[in-house]
Amino acid sequence: MTGIVHLVGAGPGAADLLTLRAARLLADADVVLYDALVDPSVLALAPNAKLYNVGKRAGRPSTDQRFICRLLVRMAQRYKVVVRLKGGDPTLFGRAAEELSACRAAGIPVSIVPGVSAGFAAAAALGVSLTLRSVSRSVTFVTPAIARGGEADEAWAQAAAAAETAVIYMGAAQAERVRCELIARGVPSDRPIALVESASSAREITLRGQLKDLPQLAGQLGDGPALIIVGEAVAEAQASADAAAA
Repeated sequence: MTGIVHLVGAGPGAADLLTLRAARLLADADVVLYDALVDPSVLALAPNAKLYNVGKRAGRPSTDQRFICRLLVRMAQRYKVVVRLKGGDPTLFGRAAEELSACRAAGIPVSIVPGVSAGFAAAAALGVSLTLRSVSRSVTFVTPAIARGGEADEAWAQAAAAAETAVIYMGAAQAERVRCELIARGVPSDRPIALVESASSAREITLRGQLKDLPQLAGQLGDGPALIIVGEAVAEAQASADAAAA
């Protein structure tokens, strides 16, 4: 028997931000391989499935990606519905490419179910539109994170510095580096920024400031997943909110 693997976006945290398709697949799943950041309320939607924690957290013991790929194939050879539950959206900094390749190489059917990425949940938490007419007509998603054993690559900084709105994943733990790299590439030190930790969850934290303040703001965060939004759209949204409240 050969089953099918579904790479399912778990969204940023809150279970009610799952798509209907994701919820249906979880209810039907025989096996769920889930990320470390998936909320227990989401896992509760798979009451009949065998659950395997294959999570990764920066700076902590993590499951090797090659092991995850082998496990996916093995589970699909034994079970009908296999869900690979990934935080946010599977195709954005989610290592989907390796898992798709492993399944296809083994002749395992595979599908992708989109999820709400943390960048969009963070924008919602802030009341920010990532695009704004005459202010920001483009958004760039980047990460300074590198693979274990990989060489540092500053292409992310070039992309973020050139962006009208930059959403930086996995950057809060490297706040000083992010600040220095962006300023070195011409981003004004007073460029508006916002940080959001654990977007959409009860543990959500939102902070606003300027690029020069980034390390100090990051120091106020806990140990949850956090991202940084850089751009004038952040300030425009705050100005609009202040005007409405006046």
